[in-house]
Amino acid sequence: TPISVAAPTVVVNTGAAALGPNTFTSRQPRAGENECEGKKVQIDNVDCLIDALENVLPQAGGNVTMGFQGEMVVGHEPITTPYFQNDMCPVNVHWHLGAEHLSAGEFDEMGAGPHTKPGDLRRKLAGGEDVRGGFRCRHYDENDKKFTTEYNWQHCVGMEVGETYEVHWPHSAAGACGTINQYQTPFYDGVLCRIGVLGDLSRLPHQVGVQGQVFTIVNDE
Repeated sequence: TPISVAAPTVVVNTGAAALGPNTFTSRQPRAGENECEGKKVQIDNVDCLIDALENVLPQAGGNVTMGFQGEMVVGHEPITTPYFQNDMCPVNVHWHLGAEHLSAGEFDEMGAGPHTKPGDLRRKLAGGEDVRGGFRCRHYDENDKKFTTEYNWQHCVGMEVGETYEVHWPHSAAGACGTINQYQTPFYDGVLCRIGVLGDLSRLPHQVGVQGQVFTIVNDE
């Protein structure tokens, strides 16, 4: 006997007023214990220009330009397979103003945005505070309305049309994967939630990683 299945309801998020009480994005976190809360480990900062060159393990390459070859000698290989195949899950999502990484000709010091010109990495906020953002993409055109038309943000409050952002998804084998505690703020709580899984940390480069993507925001609606 054929089974009749109703078509799923597709919710287009056009603002908080359009969301009902049963819409997932409008629900409050479930009550109960958060096993990941407070799991962040305090690690002292180091002087990057002095101590880090000798005493700190390498992180992801800062220059991701196609074909770029760095000079730092490291003792491990990067992860080249999907993170889920390395028993990792995403534990947080956050974004940075400008790109943290450099890709020459794509997002670099010659990119631009609403408050920056090529070669100028500084952005002055409305409150008068100077914030040094990252690199910008080269797409911005002040004469093209899709880069200058304001948008009424409902969730990513503080973002700006025309700006470049680097979005990060930290992943960890020690996350509370598959549970309601999987995503955490601060992200360290998620990365180190079940820290015993990480053992003596000798395999950390294969147990923790960050997926990143660089965007320029446009409004062409």
